[in-house]
Amino acid sequence: MFAAHTIPVGWLHDLVSGRAAALFAVLAGVSIALMSGGATPFAGARRGGSRMRIAIRAVLLFLLGLALSTLHAPAMVILAFYGVLFLLSVPLLRLRTQALAMLAAAFAVGGPLLSFVLRQGIEMDEMGYHPTFAEFTSVAGLWKLCHGLLLTGAYPVLTWLPFLLAGMALGRLELRAVRGRLIAIGIGLGVLGYGGSWLALNVFGGREHLLSLMPPGMPPQMIDMVLSSALGTVPTHDPVFLLTASAHSGTPFEIVGASGVAIAVIGLCLFGERLRGVLVPISSVGALALTAYVGHLLALKAVGSDRLGQVISEHLYLPWLVLVAAAMLITTTWRRILGRGPLEWALHRASAWPARLVSR
Repeated sequence: MFAAHTIPVGWLHDLVSGRAAALFAVLAGVSIALMSGGATPFAGARRGGSRMRIAIRAVLLFLLGLALSTLHAPAMVILAFYGVLFLLSVPLLRLRTQALAMLAAAFAVGGPLLSFVLRQGIEMDEMGYHPTFAEFTSVAGLWKLCHGLLLTGAYPVLTWLPFLLAGMALGRLELRAVRGRLIAIGIGLGVLGYGGSWLALNVFGGREHLLSLMPPGMPPQMIDMVLSSALGTVPTHDPVFLLTASAHSGTPFEIVGASGVAIAVIGLCLFGERLRGVLVPISSVGALALTAYVGHLLALKAVGSDRLGQVISEHLYLPWLVLVAAAMLITTTWRRILGRGPLEWALHRASAWPARLVSR
């Protein structure tokens, strides 16, 4: 995530762009599953308690996302979209792996197609939209908020729900027992998604069709820029754009491919348990993930876009390396001395008491 927000070009940017956010979303699904019973979903009052806990966290994440976007943090802020995704997970807490995996597959294919159809009737005046408190001041703003969250924003719920569902499906497994299979499945999905898109574009004529849509006189090399990245959605004037797998495009190929990468990374990380002592700085960032995410956005905001751009132009990897080192140092120290991160503690405190009342 740090690299995606601070490295604008190069192999590392290409590697993490889109996939970092997808991994974040899949891990959110895993955490939801673990909060609601893991491999054995809670039933009765305990399920009610977990629903309350997750619903409260959803609202708080939504509000935190609005606050960060209102502050004009220099990145596309995912937290408000996360809040909606968390809320949508509440009715699904009783489901087990097979049902969740089937839902994830259905939304991975059907979500982008439905989004493509629905967005044809919506006038988009902003790419990469993420909501702020300003949208609550008018009817037009509320309409923008609704379609931005669900369809047209930077992380539209309709095409990001598959990542959360895939994570919930993983969280219903005995993860240590299947970590090798997770790597194999993840690689397979990655090949299916990114490889399928490559075949559709380069073997079955997709690239030529895209070139035919370019304005006259535009150099063919521009198509590579079109295919390199998006801002949450693809254009709706031709279905051929659904054949791409560019970062943040929200196509079936991108969703399947990025989900595969996330699943493979999770499987690989599960083998790192034997190196727990060595990996403490990295695991500490993971344990304080929300604090680290918000903290790095506030740090980038404090530096300012102009100054950040100047530093990046002179030393491409320096801001990323500073963020990584600072995050590992601060989170490791905080975790060792105080335990939970400040935002993790706040979420826990705000949601634990109401959840206990419902569970009684």
